[in-house]
Amino acid sequence: MPPAAPDGRCLRELFTQPEQWTETRSRVNVLGYADHMLHKQFKDDELRAWLPLLEKWGLKFGLEVGAVKPWGKTGKGTFERQRPMWDRFQSLGGRIYAVAMDEPLCCCRNELKKPDEYAVEETAQFVALVRQHYPGVRIGDIEPYPSVSLTELTAWIDALQARLAQMNGGAGGLDFFRLDVDWVNFTVADRGNWREVKKLEEACRARKLPFSLIYWAADYPHLQRRDLADDATWYVSIMRQGNDYVLAGGSPDEYVIESWVGAPSCAVPETGEWTFSRSVRDFCKRFAKARK
Repeated sequence: MPPAAPDGRCLRELFTQPEQWTETRSRVNVLGYADHMLHKQFKDDELRAWLPLLEKWGLKFGLEVGAVKPWGKTGKGTFERQRPMWDRFQSLGGRIYAVAMDEPLCCCRNELKKPDEYAVEETAQFVALVRQHYPGVRIGDIEPYPSVSLTELTAWIDALQARLAQMNGGAGGLDFFRLDVDWVNFTVADRGNWREVKKLEEACRARKLPFSLIYWAADYPHLQRRDLADDATWYVSIMRQGNDYVLAGGSPDEYVIESWVGAPSCAVPETGEWTFSRSVRDFCKRFAKARK
């Protein structure tokens, strides 16, 4: 998932200069983007020319989406706001493979000031609507750590899966659980650690729920405030996270290299210093198995 800021430059480069990231494409399975940014930044003519290329390249199309948000305080309301965007993408040749819900538990707690039971119910309603209208699309949840503890995350997964299993007609459980680790807090706040992340990975496996981990430059915003961040920071930091999680014994089912920090500034070429495709290529060569 390349950075969307400031104007979709990185995604545009990937589609308009495909010869500049051929090896990277051979090593990944999914190209993802936030639905609202894809909708906002690109015209129909662009998406109509680009989205069908994904299947030609052997890539799947993923979206990061809302489930419960301040602008959609119920699962139904959020779904209805986003559905026209998803239909637009599919009409232009982008067959949706998976949607990842952007932190509904965290949003309900911190922004809506709602109890966890509310988050479970509204998230389950959202999942049910996606299952009803987009059968076959994989649905997963993203939540943060360590702002939400290991114990809380495990309880959340169990409660949401139980509610999905109970729903009339069977909404179906989650297809994956994705963790957004603010790992700089391990150092600057002495809060959380990779050993606990590994425990969550094991808890997901015990529940037959694929564990998905975001790799990103958690230190970038902190270093940027000190005028110490640049594109090299991104590259070095995702490699650091990769090394640290391996040392903790970690091995996620899904590796997600995602930037929302505005870096790197360019996506290609994959042979250039510090570009996004270079970071993905080198990360996959070191940590992830080649695409089957």
